[in-house]
Amino acid sequence: MTHRPNGRDPRAPGLAAFASLVADETRAACLLALLDGRAWTAGELARHAGVAASTLSEHLGRLVAGGLLAEERQGRHRYVRL
Repeated sequence: MTHRPNGRDPRAPGLAAFASLVADETRAACLLALLDGRAWTAGELARHAGVAASTLSEHLGRLVAGGLLAEERQGRHRYVRL
């Protein structure tokens, strides 16, 4: 590894951003559920995580924006997958 004058690894910000996404219990529950390989609706994940659909929608938005989830829309349903 090359010595860095400021002692910081340039990968640290990306790792910190990833860690903040998965550190939330609701988001972690969603990610664990999605390990089954299928796409879930927001409603299914909300019930699984035990939170309101509106709460889960905010969490899914962060996970999609962070690049951890892919989103597919079919009619009025929004499906997410790893």
